[in-house]
Amino acid sequence: MEYGRSDEGSVMVFQTHGRRLAAAVLAAGLAVSLAACGSRTTAAPAQASGEAQAPSGAAFPVTIEHKFGSTMLKAEPKRVVSVGMTDHDVLVALGVKPVGGTDWFGERPFANWPWIDAKWGDARPEVISNGSEVNLEKIASLRPDLIIGQYAGLNKEQYEKLSKIAPTVAQNGKFEDYSAPWRETTLTIGKALGKPAEAQKMVADIEAKFSQIRKEHPEFAGKKLIVGDGSTPGKWAAFSAKDPRDTLLAELGFQVDPKLDGKTKDGTPIQFGDEGLDLLDTDILVMLPEKPEDVSRIKENAVYANLAVTKADRVVYLPYSIKPTGAALSFATVLSIPYMIDEVVPQLSTAAKKL
Repeated sequence: MEYGRSDEGSVMVFQTHGRRLAAAVLAAGLAVSLAACGSRTTAAPAQASGEAQAPSGAAFPVTIEHKFGSTMLKAEPKRVVSVGMTDHDVLVALGVKPVGGTDWFGERPFANWPWIDAKWGDARPEVISNGSEVNLEKIASLRPDLIIGQYAGLNKEQYEKLSKIAPTVAQNGKFEDYSAPWRETTLTIGKALGKPAEAQKMVADIEAKFSQIRKEHPEFAGKKLIVGDGSTPGKWAAFSAKDPRDTLLAELGFQVDPKLDGKTKDGTPIQFGDEGLDLLDTDILVMLPEKPEDVSRIKENAVYANLAVTKADRVVYLPYSIKPTGAALSFATVLSIPYMIDEVVPQLSTAAKKL
């Protein structure tokens, strides 16, 4: 699976992580069609249930800094489009159902993950991307007053084209693309919605959960951990220390294995074949198979089976289907984190106690 970013003809490619690994890395070659950068009135407005509730207005105007400068929002947005891979989780958590969003996974009804499904009610966003391309005409037809892209990898050209449709808040420039921590994405989106206090409370509540887990599970303290993927036969990946999956698990008390340091410059996963599998040998290995059947195939690999971490049964497998614990870890949002904690912490504890 290849990683990177390119521009091809009339299609801008926000390439992040490939489709087969999308189940583990949350992004499948995101492209924006240049077919229409124009009218915001080419179609009827989306259903009213997709609009935000009436704002108080007290927090506006507000200026938000991002990778490409700053964006001023004069009033609280009512029609939001999310071009970030997980931003819709935060929007819904803050009571704003976006009118458009990205369905990067494509193998289940959009936005029906267990941590968010009930919160949508009868409203669902228009799919403005299937994870391979986003058409600007579709976004414009939804007449957004805010385009948000926090867990994203917009470049300047893409940002400028989206800004012609509506005020656009791009990703935080202090972090690598697709690497902004959950706190920053939550607080930035809360600020953009005029709900900074609500966002801060959500962050504080989750921080309290992390603190409680660290106290209840001293076996996590200082144990080295790596998050890996082996969904594609013959190809393996380890997520960098800057990846939200690793940083999230580190908040439970683990240490991201320092052997990953310097392996990648831009935060993208480290890719290798069977010959590089020793990179996954660590105290605790968390594997994100796309499907349950991938677990059997991974375990049958002779090189993988000979790793010390594998032989000691200190591997935690978090798939994306059946019970989508892997997806919850990868989303790393204020909605998915509590679900992840409930489902994954017991498994991590079992593995850590074997050391």
